Amino acid sequence: MDDVRASSAWVASHSSHVVVDSSGIEKVAETIDTIPKVNWDFEGIHYFDNGPLTVQYLFVLDALNFCFWPDKDLNYDNLAAGLKAALQNDKSVFDVDRLQKYTGPELRELLKWPRPLPLEDERVRLLHEVGFELERSFDGKASNLVESCGKSAVKLVALVTRHFPGFRDHSIYKGHQVFLYKRAQIFAADLWGAFGGQGYGEFYDIGSITIMADYIVPAVLRQLGVLKYSATLASTIEANSQIDAGSEEEVELRACSIYAVEKMKELISMKSGKQVRLKTIAWSSSN
Repeated sequence: MDDVRASSAWVASHSSHVVVDSSGIEKVAETIDTIPKVNWDFEGIHYFDNGPLTVQYLFVLDALNFCFWPDKDLNYDNLAAGLKAALQNDKSVFDVDRLQKYTGPELRELLKWPRPLPLEDERVRLLHEVGFELERSFDGKASNLVESCGKSAVKLVALVTRHFPGFRDHSIYKGHQVFLYKRAQIFAADLWGAFGGQGYGEFYDIGSITIMADYIVPAVLRQLGVLKYSATLASTIEANSQIDAGSEEEVELRACSIYAVEKMKELISMKSGKQVRLKTIAWSSSN
């Protein structure tokens, strides 16, 4: 995760549209006395059987966990619960031979969704990618992928991004490569949360993962006074206009969020005398 932290810090120091307000970070850190513990599936929307099928479910879920906008009725809960129901109804639904063949309408049927999904073709492509690469390199099982990481969350993220291009969440920003790896890190965090840090969720370095910056986290940090936007970016957001993936504005929003939370974590750790880990950020930012 050093690449994620270092490249995010570089963006924050060269940003044109987003400013990380150090005084805002300090104010937020001063108000935090304890870090609340969040139960992984407090809403009851995820599949869990304490075995390899849960790992397969989570990998498919996290492959599809992006871009619910602009369908105002669709969110992460629909995706998680829809895939859970599909798996409960048919335990072979995420077998690799079926993942390799799904169509858009068939994915909608799995989720019981009445209309085309945002970026539906890309979601189908990612299902195919997961199916083919799991078969080619991991005997068709996401659990084998996890077992090959040696209980290291950092190595798991590296393996996922190496084998599955759809998880390679990085961009070129002002001539520099920026690494974000949101969904690969969410997979590690989901495993840790689902299995309670045991079995498939045991990672000795889980504290190495960063915040998984999406379009919700920057909005929260702005509300807290941690991030400040240029007038142009603020107008774009207030008008509900699209910010293109890979644009300067999009990279800055996400990378500055990572940098700001890392600085916040440092201050809270200094204040409490204890290491602060971001193991539950994935769940709050996914939902």
